[in-house]
Amino acid sequence: MKILDRYLIKNFLITYIFVAFVIVLIICMIDYTEKVDDFLEKKAPLNAIIFDYYMNLIPYWINYISPLMVFIATVFFTSRIAARTEIVAMLSSGISFMRILLPYMIGATVLGIITFIQVGWILPLANKVRNQFEKSYVKSEFYFSGRNVHITIAPNVYAYLESYNNATKTGNKFTMETVEGTELKQKLAADKIVWQEDKGKWLLQNIQVRTLDSLNESISYMADQDTTINLSPKDFESDYNLFETFTLPELNAYIDLLKSRGADGLEVYLIEKYTRFTQPFAIFILTAIGVIVSARKSRRGVGWQIALGFMLAFIYILFFLLSKGVAEAGTINTLLAVWLPNIVFTFVGMILYKTLPR
Repeated sequence: MKILDRYLIKNFLITYIFVAFVIVLIICMIDYTEKVDDFLEKKAPLNAIIFDYYMNLIPYWINYISPLMVFIATVFFTSRIAARTEIVAMLSSGISFMRILLPYMIGATVLGIITFIQVGWILPLANKVRNQFEKSYVKSEFYFSGRNVHITIAPNVYAYLESYNNATKTGNKFTMETVEGTELKQKLAADKIVWQEDKGKWLLQNIQVRTLDSLNESISYMADQDTTINLSPKDFESDYNLFETFTLPELNAYIDLLKSRGADGLEVYLIEKYTRFTQPFAIFILTAIGVIVSARKSRRGVGWQIALGFMLAFIYILFFLLSKGVAEAGTINTLLAVWLPNIVFTFVGMILYKTLPR
């Protein structure tokens, strides 16, 4: 690796760390201002605020906005060396613009790999601690308020609950139907279903079982019975930012579970999954655009190029949020919606590369 490559990579990464520190510090200050009343009201311990919440919030935000911080860092650093005519000197010595771009891509590769590992396996563990803190000291106590809940618990087996109390882990008016094709084969009905923590099983109370075939129907009654079904009290607990607490393998398994149950809200978890893959690519794309828009020495000064960088970053954020909202509404394919900002900005980068003088 040449001295020039080491110089560009080193300063690019240092600038990224500086930008990340400043932006995340501002975010934490704003967040503390918004939540300090909740901390005082619910008497959150100081060590929990620092270590359980903010020490886990900082890496969360660093990774969440890492593509944008990389973009801003690229514009900030490149515009400075362009103002000092360093890039002009590089080009004058016979180095091509693509060769100058190479060390930036190496730095982006390092950040992309770190980001992917973080969001896939490390951050979910931190998010579990942070989310638990928020449930305890920021959010109101959760009560399951769903009515007439329908869940697919196995192939051709469907469960129904009229209501559920997550405090006592008790459901009312439970039914479980076995359907083959369009025919109902068996229907189990119970007045209550109660979770037994010591046994890890459900207790069904006042049971009626109807068994049907093409010609006959039989009905049997039982008082109480323990049963194991593909249903858990966790299915009725708060799902506040639940998608953030899954590692990538856990997220895939949970998506498969939701698909098997035909449950609503699948888009949120698909968006989370696809976003974890798009982030490293966004770092590449925005790094390249950042170099392209800031590599020439501007008469308007460094401030103008930095302002342009912030403007493009804002447009990317807006585009990403719009695409995410459309995907959550289910009006467009989730995979396409998540990748759309990267696709569009790839074409924007190509147009800028062809049109902007360097």
